[in-house]
Amino acid sequence: MSEPGLIVLDLTASDEATLQAAVEKLGRYRATSGTSRERRVPGEPGVTARLCADMRR
Repeated sequence: MSEPGLIVLDLTASDEATLQAAVEKLGRYRATSGTSRERRVPGEPGVTARLCADMRR
């Protein structure tokens, strides 16, 4: 990220519903990009997604 206050988060949850709930909750308090495509890593539990957030507001 090229500006102070902008962050990238990699979120991992046990399932898609939990991941989506966390992203929605973050979106209530910060300007976020929403989730990118959810992904699973073979052999590892959970689902992961990346999002960007603006911590300046």
